[in-house]
Amino acid sequence: MAESRNGRWARIAAWFDARLGLTYPLLRPAPIYSINPFYWLGALTVVAFLIQGVTGVMMMLYYTPSPTDAFSSTQYIFQSVYYGRFLQTVHLYTAYAMIMLAFMHMMRGYFVSVYKKPREMMWVVGMVMGFVTLGFGFTGYLLPWTVVSKSATDVGIGIIDALPGTISSFLSFLIVGAGGDATELLRFYDLHVVVLPAVLLVLLTLKMYMLEAHGIAEPSRGPPIDPKADHSLPIFPDVTFYLLELAALFGSAMLLISAIFPLSLPPEYSPQLAAQFTPQPDWYFLWIYQILKISAFEGSGLSVALGLVTVLFVVLIALPFIDRGSSRRIAERPMFVTVGLIFIAELFVLAYWGLESPGQVIGTDEAVLVLGAIALLVGTSSFALYTVMGARGAPKPHSERVSKTQGRFKTALAFVLLLSGGALAIGATLNAMVHVVMYGMSSSSLVQLGLSTAFLSIVIFSTIFFMYRIELAGSSLKKRFDWLEIGRSTNDSH
Repeated sequence: MAESRNGRWARIAAWFDARLGLTYPLLRPAPIYSINPFYWLGALTVVAFLIQGVTGVMMMLYYTPSPTDAFSSTQYIFQSVYYGRFLQTVHLYTAYAMIMLAFMHMMRGYFVSVYKKPREMMWVVGMVMGFVTLGFGFTGYLLPWTVVSKSATDVGIGIIDALPGTISSFLSFLIVGAGGDATELLRFYDLHVVVLPAVLLVLLTLKMYMLEAHGIAEPSRGPPIDPKADHSLPIFPDVTFYLLELAALFGSAMLLISAIFPLSLPPEYSPQLAAQFTPQPDWYFLWIYQILKISAFEGSGLSVALGLVTVLFVVLIALPFIDRGSSRRIAERPMFVTVGLIFIAELFVLAYWGLESPGQVIGTDEAVLVLGAIALLVGTSSFALYTVMGARGAPKPHSERVSKTQGRFKTALAFVLLLSGGALAIGATLNAMVHVVMYGMSSSSLVQLGLSTAFLSIVIFSTIFFMYRIELAGSSLKKRFDWLEIGRSTNDSH
């Protein structure tokens, strides 16, 4: 009976394939090892985008993008449209899921280093798609015109105004226009429903083309795949049905969560009500907002903080051209894995901290202590874990493999210590400089500035020394400096 049922499904699949060409040679078969949900986080992000499109179009039938009617039309959807509240809840929760899935997709790609040759440009395009996804969240949050959404958007626009003049003027004109609430809301609406979807679809097409060219990356661990053996599944019906199952599970989860936890509409925006409200961005921007609340970045220092965040984004985009090592195994990349773990921990700590301290300025000393402690804790934990893993994986206690593994661990630990020390030194120096500028020179402020500057200089020199020794061990230096080789023996490899 089961065999005849399978045969019936096979005939149905063959019928559709014959008419629609679903197994056309351009559709690359998927490897068997990719039948794993973690390989399809990007596909689930696209499913969330499709749900966003369907629910968004349904709400567009009732929504009016003007300051006088935006809230009332949103309220009408909530109260008068059949399942309108449920519809808006699904739209919002799926938007949150889309952002979280995009983040998980990025971090999985980072840890297993799928961005290595020849997939560098796939990573770059994927990062741009991630920024577009954040743009969806930023532009869509304003549209209900509640006191929460409008106040949070004003915070974001104020951050944009702190950027350098040319960049600030261009972005302000792009998202706000000539000024005024009506122009701002209409620009956000156009960006949200027309511009950003079009950009995302173009980028998605480009990334799918590159995926078709390069295929799905092999697992970063396990035995190598035999190129002569057939370890693939056809796109249709096998992979297609698997993706439909994942999409159905994801959609069902979104519907269930939306039914259990329906939204409540905050009050309509008004300047009087906004004055009584502490503005705060949505959760996916809280970590940036928390950084900007550090006292060292108050006032003119805001542009410095935004510059640091921009550098972080640039580094993420350029990661394939920074991490040029050939190995993709997590066990052999302690430095990058540790940095990734620190990055995730700092993001969650900053977001939760921002949620629990709305509108509060964070002291520089407190910020340096908390963030430095998190970096040190995660870094040392990662070092200890790598040490245990290396000891268990070593066949002989004094083998060459142990020596190389211990060398990598020492390198990772030194990197973490320099990173933590650098964070402490930069924070202390910025705090001392701001104190001198705001309150003038005094003996105590000059001593604090001198000590913090000396500490920063020591960290910078130690970093240079550390990088030199790594390059020297790899025999990639063309010019050597004897004064940097203190304590190095002829057989020292790290």
